[in-house]
Amino acid sequence: MKKILVVGSSNVDFVIDTPHIPAPGETVLGGQLVKYPGGKGANQANAAGRLGGEVVFLTVLGEDEEGRMLRQGLTQAGVEMDRAGTAPDLATGIASIYVAEEGENAIVVAPGANRRCGRAYLEEQEEAFAECGLLLLSMEIPLEGVDYAARKGKERGKLVILNPAPAPVPDSLSPSLWEQVDLLTPNETELGKLSGMPVETLPQMEAACHALLEKGAGCLVVTLGEKGALLVKKGKTALFPAPAVTAVDTTGAGDTFNGALAVMLAKGAGLEQAVSFANCAAALSVTRRGAQTSAPAFDEVNALWQAETAGRTN
Repeated sequence: MKKILVVGSSNVDFVIDTPHIPAPGETVLGGQLVKYPGGKGANQANAAGRLGGEVVFLTVLGEDEEGRMLRQGLTQAGVEMDRAGTAPDLATGIASIYVAEEGENAIVVAPGANRRCGRAYLEEQEEAFAECGLLLLSMEIPLEGVDYAARKGKERGKLVILNPAPAPVPDSLSPSLWEQVDLLTPNETELGKLSGMPVETLPQMEAACHALLEKGAGCLVVTLGEKGALLVKKGKTALFPAPAVTAVDTTGAGDTFNGALAVMLAKGAGLEQAVSFANCAAALSVTRRGAQTSAPAFDEVNALWQAETAGRTN
């Protein structure tokens, strides 16, 4: 199996259950406040580690209780944390998450130490880039760090996966970033923001994907929540339905999808197999609470994947 290098954010999630997501100006009486480990990069590293991937995580933490909590939890998930940096003068990143009764969520992030996960820190990680076979990036860190990591991965011939979340303003990105990306994994909202095109229907999504392919991205996998995932590359489009489950908390589902996708590709699976497997991993994750605590083990994902595959061939 190829080694997976995850470059991204680490946060602690402060989660409040609420009857519904508050509208602007609205105050809602919520439930109990619960603290979970989170952050897109950390979630992806955790998911990949729990699925049996060989994972190295590049991130920056504060020297505080939250940073120690994250480091310990990820290490227990099998993630190598030896190269993670620390920022003594900044707090570990924090996310405030509101989870509605139907499972949908709204999130605000205070980046804290994640602001130091930029080029200066990553330039010191040459060995990690050299040793990995696959690079998984997200966008809760400085964009200069994302751009540097993608270019470094491409220069070394690594498979570069970019989860463009949260989606930045397109004008803030280097025009050549997409050329460094082999696999782009936005959700519907991120696809619309990056392409500047409507994405309400599947044909519109396909058109938006092709616009990003024209900018240089290798291929796209668009995560569609309960509708599954859409694979678009030159000459091929395929929709992969998600298993039917009852969602309890969708926080981190996309991160679990990306972690699972990376693990299967690191194992040498084809892209379609990897997308189908990742769908099952994400489906299981939404039946539990917490972005990292909900990440499933390989055997349970594989069992669901095999059952779903058998059901579609019968």
